[in-house]
Amino acid sequence: MKNDQARATNPTGGPRGLLWATIGGVVALALVVVAIVALVPAAPSTPGSAAEDPVGIGRPASSLLELANLGVSHTRMPDFALTDQRGKPLSLSQFAGRAVVLSFNDDQCEDLCTLLAQDVAAADHDLGARAKDVAFVSVNANPYYPAVDAVKTWTDAHGLASASNWYFGTGPAATLASVAKKYGVPITLHAKSRTVDHGAQLFFIDPKGDEAQVGGFGTGAASTTLFGHAMAQLAVSLLPAAEGGPVGGPAMTASAKASAQLGDSPAPAQLPSLGTSSSLIGTTPAAGKYEVINFWSSTCTACVQELPEMQSEFVKDGRTVEFIGVDVSDAAGSAVAFAAHAGITYPLAADRSGTLAGEFQITGLPYTVILDPAGTVLVRHPGAFTAEQLDYVLDTFDPALGGS
Repeated sequence: MKNDQARATNPTGGPRGLLWATIGGVVALALVVVAIVALVPAAPSTPGSAAEDPVGIGRPASSLLELANLGVSHTRMPDFALTDQRGKPLSLSQFAGRAVVLSFNDDQCEDLCTLLAQDVAAADHDLGARAKDVAFVSVNANPYYPAVDAVKTWTDAHGLASASNWYFGTGPAATLASVAKKYGVPITLHAKSRTVDHGAQLFFIDPKGDEAQVGGFGTGAASTTLFGHAMAQLAVSLLPAAEGGPVGGPAMTASAKASAQLGDSPAPAQLPSLGTSSSLIGTTPAAGKYEVINFWSSTCTACVQELPEMQSEFVKDGRTVEFIGVDVSDAAGSAVAFAAHAGITYPLAADRSGTLAGEFQITGLPYTVILDPAGTVLVRHPGAFTAEQLDYVLDTFDPALGGS
């Protein structure tokens, strides 16, 4: 069931509003600057000043993380007493000496919060041995499902069971509400559907327990490799100088020259259609439309689950969003049979030599790139999308899609 959607606006020219999440595939946006001002007073700054980038992670990464222009606040963050997914006591104070990335997460969510799970996994990969110095802590935002089994099930289902530095805390409904209030995170309850809307803030907390930055996991979180890398780099920058320094993973700087990175406008390309048709399929979005380009192959195990999800979203938004499936380095017969079995009805192109995948710097399959109507790269998402995740991203970019 669709909920009314409130979209982010910026009438004052200040930092973009952070995001709200809703389970069930529809994610609404709202301004929550008021909620965080009580915690962190904004510091004045000028373009290019240290206050804009106090930890030196670079403007592209800052934009991905939706960092508010708040400077370094040195505000002591409230402690709490919860129980994690392992059934063990969980408090902020237990992480003294470690950097903490704190979020509020719905243990029934299948869209936005699942992207956060993928980002944490990517961040841990880039942290390597330094993962022991960084804790990813999440507080259950859904009081209708407060059991330890609920946060454990969500953790296991979203690939974080083996992450020793992931802690998903829960507790009685009144306790969860109290923690959210202390952190200024808005939560709206829907008793009939047992769902919630919740703020998508990310609190970056230094080893002393002080807040260093507030960010958010919004549409940028769908660019998992880069978003996870930015989280890892920002967290490590909060550690003592001797423990800091660059983390692994993709370099993300403002001077990146790759033709299909975030914010770039790739050169238009045409590929032959998959199958017997002799028509060509282009990668330039039609006027006024967003474009989803999904790279896949019949030899890709994860693509078996993802292609029907893509088709489901195409059925919903295909009249206003362009979908292109790009089969990479595949035998034509196998690819056609694979797509037919998945029930795909949107245009499919054949990239038999992998040329387009190379130009887009596709690192594995499946992989999805989303372009805006001007042809600018908005999302680079390695791995499978679910229909709920993709629906969240598209509805956020274009509010009109929420009613389609």
